[in-house]
Amino acid sequence: MPVLAPAALTEFAAALFEKAGTSAEHAAAIAEVLVWASVRGVDSHGVSRVPRYLELLASGEANPQPNIEIHNARPAVAVVDADRAPGPVALRKAADLAVNLATACGVGTVGVRRTVHTGAIGYYTRRIADAGMVGIAFVAGMPTMGYTGVQGAAVATSPLSIAVPGDQRMPVLLDMATATIALGKIAQHRNSGTPLPDGAAATADGTPTTDPALATMPLPLGGAKGSGMSLAFELITSVLVGAPILADYHSGADRKHRQNALLVAMDPAAFGNASFTSQVDDTVSALKTLPTAEGVDEVLVPGERSAAVAARRLDEGVPVTAKIWARLTEAAEAHGVPLPSQ
Repeated sequence: MPVLAPAALTEFAAALFEKAGTSAEHAAAIAEVLVWASVRGVDSHGVSRVPRYLELLASGEANPQPNIEIHNARPAVAVVDADRAPGPVALRKAADLAVNLATACGVGTVGVRRTVHTGAIGYYTRRIADAGMVGIAFVAGMPTMGYTGVQGAAVATSPLSIAVPGDQRMPVLLDMATATIALGKIAQHRNSGTPLPDGAAATADGTPTTDPALATMPLPLGGAKGSGMSLAFELITSVLVGAPILADYHSGADRKHRQNALLVAMDPAAFGNASFTSQVDDTVSALKTLPTAEGVDEVLVPGERSAAVAARRLDEGVPVTAKIWARLTEAAEAHGVPLPSQ
């Protein structure tokens, strides 16, 4: 299994995207977001997605030269019309805009419409947290998940992320989907021939199954709770910015791949608590110092596992599976880009 330095992997991915028609700036943004995920061990949203992004750019589903427009009708609110820009391009711009709005107004809320595959949304909330603010992100997309009481895929596996900055501690970083299991995980079980967990996935007609060969979609986390969250995220992202996905998809009016998002930045200073970050640290410490359950070595908070993986991979390199390396090699040959050294 090839193991590559994150910087070399980022440079390589950026070169591929630039050859695919994006600007150097946009290529670097996409590469940065994907490699960030790989470094943190979120391989399903990392460099394994490079070939898919190249396909999206080649097919025109993603616009390599988007005309991104920002509509800012009120002081603390803006909408980014992405013109089908790759998600990392649009959402990184939206995160920075949310921070700027929050700096001026205390809170900045930015909707994103007409983008494609946003990548790991924890990147964007962490970017907001690194600016000293609380970051919140919601994403809605195409129906790939069941909805309680409905046959077949009805809603998206819409993710939610919250990042809260600390003082001496790293930010608490929650990044989760509304699905019990990711589509990529179902594929991994299929490839290995191992059964799926009970209640995690279903056949095309919505019948729960543990057979990965029959499973076509994940089921919502917590049943009606997860499906309800996904619907709510569609309403406060897609519908809010006038770019509904589910209604158009299920009516047959528009089934093109697309995603929408909502990013919020909150400046703790605007809430009058000068001790916010130190109190975040105190809260985390209080939880982590509680007696552990039997068989548990350490109490972890959201983001700690991936941070530990990042520390190791930044030092040792990012492993790339043989299957993904083969696809990256093929893409490198097709675009005339040298492979990074291992």
